[in-house]
Amino acid sequence: MADRDKITAFTDLYLGSGRIKDSSQNGLQCEGSSEVKKIAFGVSASLECIKRAGACGAQMLIVHHGLLWGRSQAFAGPFKRKLETLFRHNMSLCAWHLPLDKHPVCGNNARLLKMLGAGKMKPFGSYDGETIGYSGTFPKALSLGDIAAALAIKLDAEPLCFRFGTEKIKTAGIISGGAARMFDQAVAAGLDLYITGEVSEPVQEFARESRANFIAAGHYNTEKPGVMALADILENKFKVKTEFIDIPNPA
Repeated sequence: MADRDKITAFTDLYLGSGRIKDSSQNGLQCEGSSEVKKIAFGVSASLECIKRAGACGAQMLIVHHGLLWGRSQAFAGPFKRKLETLFRHNMSLCAWHLPLDKHPVCGNNARLLKMLGAGKMKPFGSYDGETIGYSGTFPKALSLGDIAAALAIKLDAEPLCFRFGTEKIKTAGIISGGAARMFDQAVAAGLDLYITGEVSEPVQEFARESRANFIAAGHYNTEKPGVMALADILENKFKVKTEFIDIPNPA
């Protein structure tokens, strides 16, 4: 059994939340039991995720996309039902957004590059003044098909690929989630491939015009690795049970 506040304080410190500018209110968002035997992890604090976390007996739910984003919201509709479910299970909700994108060990982007076998990783990609992505180099050149196949298997994803750049890929930049608008930063950096979660309408023609490669592997899928890595860290640190709540989402 572990203490809620010690778990939250450790994670805040480990992820460096206090130094990161973010639209998310990172850390504890809803207070539940002070004693934690089990932590559930998920990508987003959807009502379904909260329900499943309560049903699996968790006293805490940790997500990447929480409920508090710097603006007031009426306690009505789905938002009210989410709070009611948290209160009914006396379950805490914690969220870490950009801190869980940019961390060099358990961050989404570093984990994705390591998952693909890249090394020589460097911070890459500016988002609202924060560098949140990573670039890396593959030991030997890969094809776009090789990389897409690996993402499909490891993330249970259906990657969308635009193949307009070099056929032999040695370098890649990754910014998980909805970062299609940062594709130009990968092109400017001379990277062979840019990987993110979502695609937007201008991306295909920008890739063609820039003679660049692009993969979108899903916002949800590219942001599973961070919370899953954090689960392992907190399980070992606090000797609590953990469970990842997977709610497949192709978007």
